[in-house]
Amino acid sequence: MSTIVLDETSPAIQHLCKKDKRLAKVIKMVGPITYEVESKNPYAFLVHEIIEQMLSVKAGAKIYGRLKDLCNGEVLPEKIAQLTNEQIKSIGTSSSKVSFIRSLTDKVISGELNLETFEHLDDEEVYKKLLSLRGIGSWTAKMYLIFVLDRQDILPYEDVAFLQSYEWIYKTKDRSKESITKRCKKWKPYSSIASRYLYRALDMGFTKSEFHLYK
Repeated sequence: MSTIVLDETSPAIQHLCKKDKRLAKVIKMVGPITYEVESKNPYAFLVHEIIEQMLSVKAGAKIYGRLKDLCNGEVLPEKIAQLTNEQIKSIGTSSSKVSFIRSLTDKVISGELNLETFEHLDDEEVYKKLLSLRGIGSWTAKMYLIFVLDRQDILPYEDVAFLQSYEWIYKTKDRSKESITKRCKKWKPYSSIASRYLYRALDMGFTKSEFHLYK
């Protein structure tokens, strides 16, 4: 698991600050960001995202924690394969999510799906492969690209947390894909980095107060 540090010396940060004054203000408010690339267990990441779909982060984490307990601390395909559908459902997840987790697990164990090869594919190829899996939609695919593969230019306009900060920084209620894509075009090729700052601003509680560009 590699550690990435973003600060004023990072080319991505210099680019974003030059292109977007509102984002530059947020970057200054948040300060340097250090994060880990979650490449150690990409299978577990997908299982976690399947569980968290349509749930709050807190509820998703609680249910995933129960699954980890069933797997003795580490969610691996071999361990999930040994559980019955009833056991997986007993942690508080739905029958449909159980079937999605089962389908993903079967594909990984059979070798039909090799997540390690995704590192060598471009963003669009990874996106298409993930969307071909049952229970994996655009949101999950983008979260995988950003947080597992650390791809730099992913715009997660489907994500609720991203949208909250986006509305705050630009003082808008327009959440349309077209509007967001047009406004955030200037972030390229570092849309993911910009998004990380919007996530962090939300986590740090900045979005609870009105955004002021020059205050």
